[in-house]
Amino acid sequence: MRVLAIDHGAARCGCAISDPTGTISRPLEPISPPDPAAVARLAASEGAELIVVGLPVSLDGTEGAQAAEARRFAGEVAAAGEVRVETYDERLTTRMAAASRRGGSKAAEDSLAAAHLLDSWLLAAEARR
Repeated sequence: MRVLAIDHGAARCGCAISDPTGTISRPLEPISPPDPAAVARLAASEGAELIVVGLPVSLDGTEGAQAAEARRFAGEVAAAGEVRVETYDERLTTRMAAASRRGGSKAAEDSLAAAHLLDSWLLAAEARR
């Protein structure tokens, strides 16, 4: 199953897609400015069967204003397209993306964060099977 991951931000959305086997994630160009319809179109063009929107929760697991905004955005994405949408904990993905950039990755940092989010989701999905 192909999964599209979205790292929602105020200025842009980082994007990453899995391969059809759900094994490998690949960063895509960010969507700027954030646009639920553009995310739905990207999911359709990439053949995604699921969209995972990162949910920014604090280290203690509480949700604040950014998490509420991510949930709102996920709802708008779901309304804009035909693909199922869910949220997933994105703790530390921004730090991981910064480390990937320091390690030489050329992808946009927002999309690297989406790729790390997707990797985490894919591992959790494998563990649930």
